[in-house]
Amino acid sequence: MDSIKIIGGAQLNGVIPISGAKNAALPLMIASLLTDETLTLENVPRLRDVAQLTHILSNHGVDYSVDGKRTGVDELRGQTLHLTARAIVDTTAPYELVSKMRASFWVIGPLVARMGVARVSLPGGCAIGTRPVDFFIDGLKQLGAEIEIEAGYVVVNARKGLTGAHITFPRVSVGATHTLMMAATLAKGETILENAAREPEVEDLANCLKGMGAKIEGAGTSIIRIEGVPRLKGHRHAVIADRIETGTYAMAVAMTGGDVVLQGARAELLDEALNVLRQTGADITQVEDGLRIYRNGNGIAPVDVTTEPFPGFPTDLQAQFMALMTRAGGQSRITETIFENRFMHVQELARLGARIRIDGKTAIVDGVDSLRGAPVMATDLRASVSLVIAGLVAEGETNVSRVYHLDRGFERLEEKLGRCGAMIERISA
Repeated sequence: MDSIKIIGGAQLNGVIPISGAKNAALPLMIASLLTDETLTLENVPRLRDVAQLTHILSNHGVDYSVDGKRTGVDELRGQTLHLTARAIVDTTAPYELVSKMRASFWVIGPLVARMGVARVSLPGGCAIGTRPVDFFIDGLKQLGAEIEIEAGYVVVNARKGLTGAHITFPRVSVGATHTLMMAATLAKGETILENAAREPEVEDLANCLKGMGAKIEGAGTSIIRIEGVPRLKGHRHAVIADRIETGTYAMAVAMTGGDVVLQGARAELLDEALNVLRQTGADITQVEDGLRIYRNGNGIAPVDVTTEPFPGFPTDLQAQFMALMTRAGGQSRITETIFENRFMHVQELARLGARIRIDGKTAIVDGVDSLRGAPVMATDLRASVSLVIAGLVAEGETNVSRVYHLDRGFERLEEKLGRCGAMIERISA
């Protein structure tokens, strides 16, 4: 099993190209199930989750090809996928595939919209109600689908087609917004999604669907209106820049000091996170080809944050920000309101010398003068990269194990950081 070794103490200076957003690429790939024509996606990141979803889609009958494998292609830049679901050969998404990635559950919307039936495994370790899988099911029922839960599978029947409805989400759910918006594109009549997720990835999906012939208004707001059409066509679409990768590298520069241009980054995708970073003392400016992040020898100021749905501070940057606050000159409070159990990185940061205590949904971080390298273990995607950020300034050697988590969401992280002066390398088992 691979690990990443870091020798702390180096500033970051140079250019880091920002990949296409994983959280946009996955629903865009799933949208290929809605048409029998080819959907071409540019700027798709090379990630474990993308490869896994490609395998899942091929199980349903999606043919695919990949540009960007030629000799000389810069692998720090995105690839192009061509996805063609000319014929859906299987409407079952089995447990052994869905259990490896929660987002694969989203195929349920396009499958039932196009084929009238779907049989999709519940995501691994998720009982109905504990995380908002019930929002998906309730929404499909309101669109006219008959649903039963059989032996861990959601079995959906809508052989006469889906019918538009007014659906109000009990709370914001990005996944349910993606799924029901896709399903509604082929439903009869108008569908209104109220209290919809406003994330840029939702708007990116809507823009792609509109290019395929869907009629959608309001994506990026809390009310989305979809007028169903009989069929969708092929389209070519570029995946938006990854705002979580942007924020992660910006925090790494704020942590280490230095001067880095995040090439292709878009400030409007993470305004709140960038505002918070400025409060810590980082200098952030728009440049011609992205964002410049700079911090000289000044210290890191403590800042309190609370995670919120977009446009608030992203939960997917909470762990990285906590790593930054371990070196702040004072106390900060980080409150997590989106996901339970998202403080698993605390005990690993503590192994590096961080002083953090948990009070309910809030982590109270007392900044320390220095961190010390140690062996640490990644527990999930965002937690793992927080350990890398901390390791970049820790004295001595930090070894991060179980980095397969990193490969799910960060494209060649050690190469991008290494090009900017970080002393970091992957150790293959």
